[in-house]
Amino acid sequence: MSEQNVPTHPHEHQHGHEHGHGPGDTDRWARWRHKAGHLVKPHSHQSADKVDRALESSAKGMRALWISLAVLGVTAVAQAVVVVLSGSVALLGDTVHNATDALTALPLGVAFVLGRRAATRCFTYGYGRAEDLAGIVIVLTIAASAAFTAWAAIDRLLNPQEISYLPAVAAAGVIGFLGNEWVARYRIRVGREIGSAALVADGLHARTDGFTSLAVLLGTGGAALGWRLADPIVGLAITAAILLVLRNACREVFRRIMDAVDPALVDAAEHALGEVVGVRAVGELRLRWIGHQLRAEVAVVVDGELSAREAHRVAVGAEHALLHAVPKLTAVLVHADPAPVQGGPDPHLELAHHSA
Repeated sequence: MSEQNVPTHPHEHQHGHEHGHGPGDTDRWARWRHKAGHLVKPHSHQSADKVDRALESSAKGMRALWISLAVLGVTAVAQAVVVVLSGSVALLGDTVHNATDALTALPLGVAFVLGRRAATRCFTYGYGRAEDLAGIVIVLTIAASAAFTAWAAIDRLLNPQEISYLPAVAAAGVIGFLGNEWVARYRIRVGREIGSAALVADGLHARTDGFTSLAVLLGTGGAALGWRLADPIVGLAITAAILLVLRNACREVFRRIMDAVDPALVDAAEHALGEVVGVRAVGELRLRWIGHQLRAEVAVVVDGELSAREAHRVAVGAEHALLHAVPKLTAVLVHADPAPVQGGPDPHLELAHHSA
């Protein structure tokens, strides 16, 4: 390794908050701004602290899942009793969907448990990707609930039946809305807080379930007026709403599996690196989610005359800046490249035949 090509690896070095931001840095204002940043947004770069934050995020996700499971489970059971008494296919579809939404806590729970496991020589990035697999399971579950609801509604269209206990059906629809909306707000808030796309998608799923629960009231009103087809028609409308949720969930899971990130995060990372003393330019920058944790890999251009120790100091400053600037970022790999010299050799010439 040349003096200038100095990668800094997360968790392989320890540094306090007293390190400088560049070789020979005497800028007091920069140091004061650095200290003020820690007062506003304190953090540690130690491996144990990063692991603790990851475990804390997983614990919050698990808590959100089990609370959601309890609320939606009670809601689904209450609705199921009314379905048996009334025979409402619209309420049946809503009940099945609510029960399905409650059960999605199981694959997510398994994913969060797996995500706590330490990385191994085989799974060198850990088990955070289990959340993406859970997202696929959730998508398949939503699709299955849509198919069942559509089948039940079409069957009732072909074989209309009277609905009894209409006030109870209406009340069950309201209960379904309240339970789902509460769960939706809770899951979305926690999912965004810990950076879990699967949990946010599950929260959006629950929110749509709430509005489909209100649609049951339309079927109840139609049945009260003597229109027997109102109930299965509402059941089909609920199916359409489920398909919209399915589309959004598929898009979110696909983006996560394909390592898509919000471009605003890339902008924030580039801006932070541009302000690091000693960084002349930002080369390749990559961000990816591993479960609900964000990782970064970046190449920065530094003065080619710097020693290995000085180049490493700049790389550490770049890592430090990214940890401050990018939310949910837990690991950074910085590679320092020497600034090109006009007419000089390409520092990466030896690798040229590998990129063909």
